[in-house]
Amino acid sequence: MGSDPSSTERRRPARRLRESDITVVDKGMMRRAVGGMVVGNTMEWYDVGVYGYLAVTMGRVFLPTAEPSVQILFSLGVFAATYIARPLGGIVFGRLGDRIGRQRVLATTLIMMAASTMLIGALPDYALIGATAPVLLVVLKLLQGFSTGGEYAGATTFVTEYAPDRRRGFFASILDMGSYLGFALGAAVVTVLQLTLGQDTVTAWAWRLPFLLAGLIGVVAIWFRLRIEESPAFQATQAAQEAATGRRADAEGRPTSVWAMVRQYWRPIVIAVMLVAASNTVGYALTSYMPTYLTDALGYSAINGTLLTIPVLVLLAVLLPLTGRLSDRIGRRVVMWIGAATTVVLVIPAFLLIGHGAQWSTLLGLALLALMTALWVSNQAASLPALFPTSTRYGGMGFAYNLAIAVFGGTTPLIVQALLQATGDDLAPAYFLMATSVLGAVGVLWMKESSRRPLPGSMPAVETADEARELVRTQDTNPHLDTSELPFVAMETQAETAAAGTTRA
Repeated sequence: MGSDPSSTERRRPARRLRESDITVVDKGMMRRAVGGMVVGNTMEWYDVGVYGYLAVTMGRVFLPTAEPSVQILFSLGVFAATYIARPLGGIVFGRLGDRIGRQRVLATTLIMMAASTMLIGALPDYALIGATAPVLLVVLKLLQGFSTGGEYAGATTFVTEYAPDRRRGFFASILDMGSYLGFALGAAVVTVLQLTLGQDTVTAWAWRLPFLLAGLIGVVAIWFRLRIEESPAFQATQAAQEAATGRRADAEGRPTSVWAMVRQYWRPIVIAVMLVAASNTVGYALTSYMPTYLTDALGYSAINGTLLTIPVLVLLAVLLPLTGRLSDRIGRRVVMWIGAATTVVLVIPAFLLIGHGAQWSTLLGLALLALMTALWVSNQAASLPALFPTSTRYGGMGFAYNLAIAVFGGTTPLIVQALLQATGDDLAPAYFLMATSVLGAVGVLWMKESSRRPLPGSMPAVETADEARELVRTQDTNPHLDTSELPFVAMETQAETAAAGTTRA
């Protein structure tokens, strides 16, 4: 009587990790990869910053006959519309990125982003074409959202697959640092225009200039991106699948449809939505809503409101790599739990300080919001890709991240403005941020720790050959390495199955 093949497989020990299994990161290529992704993210958030700081102006330009409160809601609603198209973009570009590679798809999304932003700057206003103007604005923002849907998920996937395991949090946080520097750049450009030309001139025609400037930034970003090679993890996965099957495995280990992906990876998708809800409601409240809140609710001039937030954005950009490095040392989950607790405890004092009205108190309140954002966001770029295996990482993260962004991210300014108008309570936004941070804490509870560990579906990645030798020597005692989860086991089993099928035939 023969033995049970499945029990035999369970008793068989995993193959030992060898030095040849470990990816030694090319530092020069990694720097180019991080730089190329940062420049693209900077352009994306530059546009977010420009639109956020011109929200009041855009309402006046494209809906001049409406009441001021309606103009603000329209402008924030158009901003939110961008995020409605993001899940579709995440699905389309994510699936493409998992099939044909990250680099080519990311070049495409960047070209689309730059083109749609420039077209907004050239768009005729309400005075020229009437009600068609706001309709065209919405269409261009939807196109922008569609392309952006593949941008952040692809950029974070790309950077995390290039980064060494023990410093992934630091390198991924640089990506978000570029995002907020881009936002600060957008705010600075708007401020310079307001100071030099005056608000009336900005409303008349100069609002176009920041959008047109995005074309120049886009050309630089595209040049950087075209110089980058495909990520090592994606190349290794494709090579291993080809070796196992004797052909290019276009769909090997990858769900055949979006619904199949949701069924197979529903748990990491739910966790990702929770984490993004927490991090991005705090982040968007600071970056996209505060310019409107300071001018509309607190009576600051548009220029003063902008000047107050720029130093806070720079502070946030500095904090991000520091908290990212901290997560490499003490763990992603610990840092995010600190972020959740900090938000729940300090968000009400932050809004009270902002609402006090003095410049010093407003700056201090904004700085507290920046601290909360840094603790949440710095871990996002490293944690979310680690929820999915290499074969479906871009698609899975693109779907989950953009779904959450559509519901909790870009809509945050609209939601908090509506809460303020409906309740008349200046602390209504704080209660909303507290609720989403509690939701995020639940996601952290369900999430596996990924700090200093290989990405799912990928072999370990290190910075030097000495680190590779040390990892092989300590593989039985290293708390951050579980050889039974490394993909060479799956690939060898896959090859054996293929060989057995050939023998039976």
